[in-house]
Amino acid sequence: MVSDGTLTPEQLAARASANGVELWALTDHDEIGGQARALAAAKAHGMKYLTGVEISVTFAGETVHIVGLGFDADSPLIQDGLGATRGGRGQRAMEMAAGLAAAGIPGAYEGALRFVGNPALISRTHFARFLVESGVCSDTYEVFRRYLTEGKPGYVPHRWAALKDAVQWITQTGGVAVIAHPGRYKFTANEEYALFSEFKAHGGQAVEVVTGSHTVAEYVEYADVAREFGLAASRGSDFHSPDESHTDLGTLPYLSGNLTPVWDLLADRIQ
Repeated sequence: MVSDGTLTPEQLAARASANGVELWALTDHDEIGGQARALAAAKAHGMKYLTGVEISVTFAGETVHIVGLGFDADSPLIQDGLGATRGGRGQRAMEMAAGLAAAGIPGAYEGALRFVGNPALISRTHFARFLVESGVCSDTYEVFRRYLTEGKPGYVPHRWAALKDAVQWITQTGGVAVIAHPGRYKFTANEEYALFSEFKAHGGQAVEVVTGSHTVAEYVEYADVAREFGLAASRGSDFHSPDESHTDLGTLPYLSGNLTPVWDLLADRIQ
């Protein structure tokens, strides 16, 4: 991955193919620089490919992820939009490091950089890997729980893209916008309804139903939401690393038969 994963696009493609994946999309956070490599690697392993991205959005005070599939990765519209979204990461990272230093953990910014390479893409995940490597925490889940969530020493909120902008960067470049892992967001019922309503009003067409971030009960819950809002259903592993991710590539259950798979909307964009 080019953003917060630990494997290269080529390694991911090989892993996906070995696990039986037939149609793959690389969805880096706020970055599409790995798309050409991912497409070439998918083809080398006989897999079909869709362009992908996961855009960070601020909605009702929460960070929400909007996945884009099948867009034109060469379009200046989405390239410029993502560039602006990435722009605030550097300052946020410095503030996170300052908070960790005040909690007795110096050198976190430099340590996190070792895991990212490009300061413009630095994220909480890279800080988490540094804290694990340093022995401060036993795994990344402990890091987030103790240091990187709201109210903890290394947490710094960030204002991401607007929901409307993110959806339109995707749809106006030929793609389909998907609400990623909705079960992760701490919304009230009214806030969640507003999210789905506004998302659809802006041109969003799908929701991630089966994902490594959802429980089996949430598969059912968000299948119902997909039907309620007339949205197609997506299925994705949310895989970041063999050592960190709950679900491996290609190991999720299939979508329910009474849902419209998102790839049915993208048949002409599959490469």
